[in-house]
Amino acid sequence: MTTPAHPGRMLFVNIPVADLERSKAFFAELGFGFNPNFTDKTAACMPVGEHAFVMLLSREKFAEFAKLPMADPTTHTLALYCFSVSSRDQVDVVSAAALAAGGSEADGAEDYGFMYSRSFFDLDGHGWQVMWMDPAAAEQGPEAFTASTQDAGTPA
Repeated sequence: MTTPAHPGRMLFVNIPVADLERSKAFFAELGFGFNPNFTDKTAACMPVGEHAFVMLLSREKFAEFAKLPMADPTTHTLALYCFSVSSRDQVDVVSAAALAAGGSEADGAEDYGFMYSRSFFDLDGHGWQVMWMDPAAAEQGPEAFTASTQDAGTPA
């Protein structure tokens, strides 16, 4: 991994949701929690990494921050959100939990050997991808990792 330009920098991704409590329940089913210090009736702070957070905001609260009209995520792609899990099996577990909690499948599993993922739409239509990447591939980069695994399987 590369060194961040600003160690300790935090990332907050803000997304609008139609029903905050329903969205919190959905993401809780996927294993996420919420920071009570930054959660109220209009917003929920969902930690997704050591310094990364998704802010689920009521549409009204989101509109206070947005300078442009809000698009409908069921008809327009605003962004694609991706988070990692610790194993290939966890990709399937989290994806199944998303579907069981009311989400819908965006497409089938994608298996690149060094990376495995599945995609779903949340209750508001936002596109999410859950993925696992071999730690060596994350460190080396996919091309170098693939080359090293092919070289390891080839007799010298």
